[in-house]
Amino acid sequence: MNKSILLSFILLITVSLKLETSKQANPLEETIGINFFQGTLLEARAKANKENKLIFIDCFTTWCGPCKSMSKKIFTQKDVGDFYNKNFICVKMDMDLAEGISVNDKYIVDVYPTYLFIDSKGTIKHRDIGYIAAKKFIELGKTALAK
Repeated sequence: MNKSILLSFILLITVSLKLETSKQANPLEETIGINFFQGTLLEARAKANKENKLIFIDCFTTWCGPCKSMSKKIFTQKDVGDFYNKNFICVKMDMDLAEGISVNDKYIVDVYPTYLFIDSKGTIKHRDIGYIAAKKFIELGKTALAK
């Protein structure tokens, strides 16, 4: 009897660990907030052109405190994600890496975080900077869409 209880317990733990591992293996399935495009800015521009959307670029650095706060506290909120995912092709751009450096050269990003809203041709439609609370961040997106 003890063996069967022990085996059942081991089986339960194994199944639980396997489920947890599969959740970690595909974290995008559970994303509530903004779904950031995985690809180059050129690919994002092509997608924006095809879907007739603006591109939202989060220009960040890994050492920037407000950038980290936006990623952790604002971009993960459901209402923010719902709005931005519906209306924009969303891109995260580390400004210290190759493509980020070229974006910095083109759009002169000197404060972090900077939020760029560009069209599929690369023309800036709107920009803003700094930590922004969720409701105001959604309003920022609405302002960009209206321009």
